[in-house]
Amino acid sequence: YASIAPSICASTKDVIADVKKALASLLFGGSRKYLPDGTRMRGDINMLLMGDPGTAKSQFLKFAEKASPICIYTSGKGSSAAGLTAAIVRDKEGFALEGGAMVLADGGVVCIDEFDKM
Repeated sequence: YASIAPSICASTKDVIADVKKALASLLFGGSRKYLPDGTRMRGDINMLLMGDPGTAKSQFLKFAEKASPICIYTSGKGSSAAGLTAAIVRDKEGFALEGGAMVLADGGVVCIDEFDKM
């Protein structure tokens, strides 16, 4: 996990090393499990970063965007909660439904920065 976001340095007083481990787990993913009764357990790993300003949250998101083959990065300033799933756009024939960030990154990573501004 040391090669995850190498520009962000960890010290003994913070939890940056734990965040790097969690980000490595998110990028490499889990495995689906099929139980004997036919139930399927998803292997998706979700991660929520919260913290004070200046604690490299956005840098971790930008690293995940560059490292993941399927990734959509969006900011709370430029999108709405409804826009994460779908949007209605006007084209020449009328209106069309266009997929949002969550739809476009299906099977990949969705990075939402400044979620509180949404």
